[in-house]
Amino acid sequence: MRAAFDDRGRPFRSRLRPGAALVAAGACAIGLVAGPARADGRPAGGGEEHGPRRALRELVGLPDGPPGAIAVLQRGGDVRVYRAGAADLESGRPPRPDDHMRLASVSKAFSGAVALQLVDHGELRLDDTIGELLPRLPAAWHKVTLRQLLQHTSGLPDFSESPEFLALLQADPRRRFDSRRLLDFVADEPLNFAPGSRYRYSNSDNIAVALMAEAVSGRPYEELLHRLVLRPLGLRDTGMPRGYLLPRPYLHGYAPGRPPEDVSTLFNMSSVWASGGMFSTPNDLNRFMRAYAGGSLVSKATREQQTNWVEGASGPPGPGRNDAGLALFRYSTRCGVIYGHTGNIAGYTQFAAATPDGRKSVTLSITTQVPQAGKPELLARLRQVQENLVCHLLRR
Repeated sequence: MRAAFDDRGRPFRSRLRPGAALVAAGACAIGLVAGPARADGRPAGGGEEHGPRRALRELVGLPDGPPGAIAVLQRGGDVRVYRAGAADLESGRPPRPDDHMRLASVSKAFSGAVALQLVDHGELRLDDTIGELLPRLPAAWHKVTLRQLLQHTSGLPDFSESPEFLALLQADPRRRFDSRRLLDFVADEPLNFAPGSRYRYSNSDNIAVALMAEAVSGRPYEELLHRLVLRPLGLRDTGMPRGYLLPRPYLHGYAPGRPPEDVSTLFNMSSVWASGGMFSTPNDLNRFMRAYAGGSLVSKATREQQTNWVEGASGPPGPGRNDAGLALFRYSTRCGVIYGHTGNIAGYTQFAAATPDGRKSVTLSITTQVPQAGKPELLARLRQVQENLVCHLLRR
């Protein structure tokens, strides 16, 4: 058995074993490189820049690097797709921009989009509290506001760090959780700090955000997500799964080992729900982030509140200096500023960002998890690749 990691880098032990075909195909498939390509996945014409292609090839070639990587860069109507490695080691086929994948904590940007639109509609207020909308939650949490939840300054204890939760997940990774009761795992714990006094990334925050959205609307979060975000943006290949399966075709995610272990369907996504359970494709993720980071989904007044930054990194940290807004991060790189979100989960690490006007965007999806702890050298290399892609995107 090989280790997968949670969002904080703690190991889970998988009960799934790779098939014999993976053993045979792994050694040769990982070296396959194709790119750049057009947005439909077909190779682009000549004259392409070599920087992104080389960066992805070198990342995949690292001893603990991902089996596959795909980046989508867009400037206005010009979309370039770069890819390296394999979408799955059994077939050896290259990644495609219409392959499905786990979004991990980039799902938090989607729950932020839902909540902030409800703010614009007058159904929610940024100063609404847990006590007002979710009175069943512990009284010690009642003064926490929606704003603090979205900015990770709430102090809520992280349910994904609960020993009981971790034991259940390790015993049966495909266990179906009641997503709306995930906060019960830490209901007997006090706040980590006074609300609003400091920053600390917590997976509990966006669970509470989704519950607030349901409380004021009377509708399931999944319905709100579809009505307010997915349908208006035409995101037909994005959703919130009810179990552990992924729509086909999909990028297979791997845990490192010899051979790597396919962990694409290791966990039931009910265990992370609005905090990290979504799937999408590189094409859809790029479209979403251009709208979300570009501010077109919310009013000017709400956007001003969203971009009131505090010092704080996404999970895992993105390129350059990280600052936290409301379900959005500012990445200040050597080449300029870009807004977005990162995420990781077993088999996947995501980075999606756009310029503040939404005209330029970049997504990078790799098929292994790079946790905040446990792989510092690979994380540093990944952040370097992310920053290089940002610089390539922003070049004049």
